[in-house]
Amino acid sequence: MRSVRTIEELEALLPSPVPGRRTLLGIAGPPGAGKSTVAAAIAAADPEHLALVPMDGFHLADQALATLGLLDRKGAPETFDAHGYAALLARLAGHPCHTVYAPAFERRLEQPLANALPVTPSCSLLITDGNYLLLDAPGWRDARSHLDQVWFVDVEPGLRRRRLIARHIHFGKTPAEAEDWARRVDEPNAARVAATRDRADRVLDLSEWRVG
Repeated sequence: MRSVRTIEELEALLPSPVPGRRTLLGIAGPPGAGKSTVAAAIAAADPEHLALVPMDGFHLADQALATLGLLDRKGAPETFDAHGYAALLARLAGHPCHTVYAPAFERRLEQPLANALPVTPSCSLLITDGNYLLLDAPGWRDARSHLDQVWFVDVEPGLRRRRLIARHIHFGKTPAEAEDWARRVDEPNAARVAATRDRADRVLDLSEWRVG
């Protein structure tokens, strides 16, 4: 497992662009590992040629989760539209000559937002991050098939859990609610994600990641 601390170290690992096609890089890992922070930092380094489309845009809306009886398990694999995610990755991999609009996830609303992220034809490397990119299950297998590489990022477990709880509090949960959600929902999901680690093309330790 390679330890990474800076954006420059990550940029040195990026796959080289191939003329005439778009490369898709997946960043997987358990909740709180720092996937979104790292993916956003990479994409921000060259906004013209790099774009970010998080898996979290394919969260099912709360209304759909309530109908399915899954609202209290939000974040588990079955609470995402995995087939829709795979279909979008296939479309993006085709590198169309027009802008494609992808969904985002608004954490303050805790809801997906349709057509929020433009991916322009100038994008040669697309980055997508999410927990379940390496999951061997319907929909997720299809999504993986469109990714040229998948990196698995991890951090020291105590640090990851502290980050998760702090994030839940930041977005509106009480400390008690944040602790409960991390224990009851996030940790079982993290265990499921950890089991996919060996399927990654590269494993990175972000325990010493420095932002800025």
